[in-house]
Amino acid sequence: MSHTRWPTLLVAAGILLAPGFASSAEVASGTTREEPVAGSTEGTAEFNRELLTVEQQVDSLKERVFRSKATLKLLKEIVIEGSSSGARATIWHVNKLSGAFRVESVQYLLDGQSKFSKADPGGSLDQNREFKIHDGAVPPGNHSLSVDLKIRPTGAGVFTYARDYEINVRSSYAFAAELGKTCTVRAVLSDRGGVVNSFEERAKVDFELKCERIADGK
Repeated sequence: MSHTRWPTLLVAAGILLAPGFASSAEVASGTTREEPVAGSTEGTAEFNRELLTVEQQVDSLKERVFRSKATLKLLKEIVIEGSSSGARATIWHVNKLSGAFRVESVQYLLDGQSKFSKADPGGSLDQNREFKIHDGAVPPGNHSLSVDLKIRPTGAGVFTYARDYEINVRSSYAFAAELGKTCTVRAVLSDRGGVVNSFEERAKVDFELKCERIADGK
């Protein structure tokens, strides 16, 4: 080999050994080395940062929704039902009728909303002579309680004809629930009695009211 070809061979060897140039073995096997691309790494890091930002925004939105629900619930308790530190009302049905009558239906309305309604001509409403109609928070201020009862004489003794009478007893009562107080209203159904009163006139409803501070009533 002549000395004039050495420079040419050295140049060719340098090219083959240069970084990024595939060797003949790699070319023959179909595999080549790929150098890491700086732009790809930066893109992945940017995507991860954006994903983290989205997750943080979602968590923040969830927290805002949770706080909004809690606020709405509190507003409902205060405006519609009254808060626990606002005012409360407890209503009792008390039956003091004599055995000359049987209660067939009972309905209670508080501020126009039904709190209790039951009809049973069989007499089950007479078995429990006293029971609670309502116990809960109410907005401070004036309230109206309405009672609608249907009773029937039992027709004992010589008054068997009275069994055909269905007597409606209706009565209303207004009371004020003060801030920080609980009011107990007892609707007492009783018999006036007396021979001068007819069966239709003998039944009546009286209301008893007692209000006290919530802390004292617990």
